[in-house]
Amino acid sequence: MLTSPAALERYRDSAPKHPRCYPDLHEHVFALAREGLLHVIDEPINKDTEMHPLVRWQYRGGIPESERKAFLFTQPTDSKGYRYDIAVLVAGLAASREVYRVGFGQPLEKIGEAWIKAIANPIAPRLVADAPCQEVMIEGRDLDAVGRALDGLPVPISTPGFDNAPYLSAGHYITKDPDTGIQNLGNYRGQLKAPRRLGMNPSVELRAGIYAHWLKCKARGEPLPCAVVVGCPPVVSYASVQKMPEDLDELAVAGALAGGPINVVRARNVDLLVPAEAEIVIEGLINTELLEPEAPFGESHGYVNLQEYNAFMEVTAITRRRHPILTSFISQVTPSESSVIRRVAMEPVYLHHLTSVLNVKGVRRVAMHEPLTSLYAVIGIQFARGTPASEIWRALHGASALHRFAGKWLIAVDEDIDPENADALFWAMSYRCQPQHDLVLLPHKHPGHSPRGERDGGETAAVLIDATLKRTFAPVALPTREFMERARALWERLGLPPLTPQSPWHGYDLGHWPAELARQAQMAVRSEYFELGQNLANERRSDVAMNEPVKRE
Repeated sequence: MLTSPAALERYRDSAPKHPRCYPDLHEHVFALAREGLLHVIDEPINKDTEMHPLVRWQYRGGIPESERKAFLFTQPTDSKGYRYDIAVLVAGLAASREVYRVGFGQPLEKIGEAWIKAIANPIAPRLVADAPCQEVMIEGRDLDAVGRALDGLPVPISTPGFDNAPYLSAGHYITKDPDTGIQNLGNYRGQLKAPRRLGMNPSVELRAGIYAHWLKCKARGEPLPCAVVVGCPPVVSYASVQKMPEDLDELAVAGALAGGPINVVRARNVDLLVPAEAEIVIEGLINTELLEPEAPFGESHGYVNLQEYNAFMEVTAITRRRHPILTSFISQVTPSESSVIRRVAMEPVYLHHLTSVLNVKGVRRVAMHEPLTSLYAVIGIQFARGTPASEIWRALHGASALHRFAGKWLIAVDEDIDPENADALFWAMSYRCQPQHDLVLLPHKHPGHSPRGERDGGETAAVLIDATLKRTFAPVALPTREFMERARALWERLGLPPLTPQSPWHGYDLGHWPAELARQAQMAVRSEYFELGQNLANERRSDVAMNEPVKRE
């Protein structure tokens, strides 16, 4: 059942041990509850069969984004009846943009600018001691006791019926470049294989920092030290999922997002710094000599990733808070928590790249299509009317090159087209684009995180489409705004179902609307159409063909 926030009381902490200017995960959960954005499920829920399917319904059940919420499960169990003493937060960081806003701590309209500034001006972490993430420490032989290692973590099965194990979907892996000493923080899946063995997929196609570190340690004949954070201050999670330069420490970017340094503490068994306010930290060594089968696992491109050889980590320690909350992302088919958490930051980054780095003129907005396509495949770029074709093509080429794995279909549209609306994109492509003139195919595109094709060594291509107006058009064939607004007032007075206007919801001029036709339309709404008919009879001709346009000024 859904309960009141009273079930949250065990997660209410005393004053922070160390100064900080960001909320930890417990404070974030209380903030969600205050804003009515949290479901608290205070009854036994099977993490292997029920938990993710329950939350999945808010993405596949026709619920609008504005009504999506976070879920906190306080009594997770498994199919053998085991009861865990750790809560699980699902969709708690980005169930919707509103949930993201609460965790980020800034208005939605300022989030893009904050990301740009943070990447340019990182703030180094602050080292502390006596950290909350080490209130409980399990090391050595203690890990071999039942329920004391990975078997004590209520990690959900994300795609029951296809996944072959519980996988960390919000596991933030911390590793260090053995040459430079720069840490990397990235989010990767982690398969629970044994109480002291964690599988992992370093997303080779995305050139993740952890993979570069793994290769360097392999060349040295050394294992790769690693710490996996499962639950932490939201700002750290937001930084962990974004694509940044390999020489940039994501914890420093998180500090810049927060407006002050992230508190870190030295891990117990590996030479790494971990967030002091983390909920759970799994420490260990990733084997660089051997790989073993990992997956199947449902992926964000909407298909199950079948089994492949990947790395694994031997666990040397697990530290945690006294009352930890394990986080789990809803990923796989989009829209999902994973797509929202990436989209809020990535769209502003693309817009900044086009307008500030490349200095393209006329760009108004960048929208990454989310439902089913996982952001990276379809990108819409909105332009001001009258933007020169040269700028439109510069933007399309620039967007296709920003990330090697993103931008399979890039579509330029006018400012009256909502690039977030797939129907509007198809409308523009259908009637404002002539493919023989307005389409360019760029070969040798990396497929990125997607099912690999059997042809061309798995390579794909990018398709650039100019679906902007090339000349003036007749008006959009809907009643003009004044009549639609009058009708809406009537609709509401009659008590008809609530409306959610879909763009375009009224007609508007696209440059070709002769004054005489405007006059005739005004006669029509005054019910003077028979008088108009008499006037049109005076324009009869015998020297024109059927469907010959009437020229008007």
